[in-house]
Amino acid sequence: MTIGILQARLSSSRFPGKVLMEINSKPMIYWQLERVRKAKLISEIVVATSSLKSDDSLVSYLESINQPFVRGSLNNVKSRFDKVLNKYSCDQFVRLTADCPMVMPSLVDDLIKRFKSSNLDYLSNTLAPTYPDGLDVEIIRTRPFMRLGSKALSDIEKEHVTYAMYSRKGQFLVENYKNEVNLSHLRWTVDYKEDFDFVSNVFAHFKGYESKFTMNDVLDLLSSKPHLKSSIDGSRRNESLNKEITFGPRGNHKQIL
Repeated sequence: MTIGILQARLSSSRFPGKVLMEINSKPMIYWQLERVRKAKLISEIVVATSSLKSDDSLVSYLESINQPFVRGSLNNVKSRFDKVLNKYSCDQFVRLTADCPMVMPSLVDDLIKRFKSSNLDYLSNTLAPTYPDGLDVEIIRTRPFMRLGSKALSDIEKEHVTYAMYSRKGQFLVENYKNEVNLSHLRWTVDYKEDFDFVSNVFAHFKGYESKFTMNDVLDLLSSKPHLKSSIDGSRRNESLNKEITFGPRGNHKQIL
């Protein structure tokens, strides 16, 4: 069985509260959940959020729509995922983040199919990106992931929950999933207000079709209306992780080995 774990919080440093900001009269996270539910190979979706008071309004909303969730440490995201996996038995899980409301269900299914036909521990389309930023999908085998709980994890590995799976060379079987055309310069994620404006315009264009539009639909839209794209540079991908790898969690410079 495959479950989806959607990592979400309201205390984003760059754009606080974004997951509950409304798009077409619904919170952004609502549309992401609706789109993930279109993935045929995901059996259950669980939101993993924090126990902080700042996420109480998110939890209240999830309760109002009967959406399963767990709460745990804000910064030790790994422990949140462990809570989900201790509660929901599965062979593998899909990790998603709540800043990607334009997630493509067919792409999720394609990665799950590839993963199930392999003996991989980790599969993603992010190690050498060829998809638009915001269509990120990671699939992780549950048993080796849970074994990481008995190892000494760095703060970066606890916060960026899958980092240990692909950064520990030789410990796990890892593969990158590539698109036929490199679209990594496109930015479809929501880290800033400018990104939110772009995503809102896309959903407004597909009103009534919000959970069904495809990657090609969006590419066609941008071809006819290129001015809609986010004004944030498409190369600014994984800024938080890259900053911590370079400077450390407290901004102290680290040597990259």
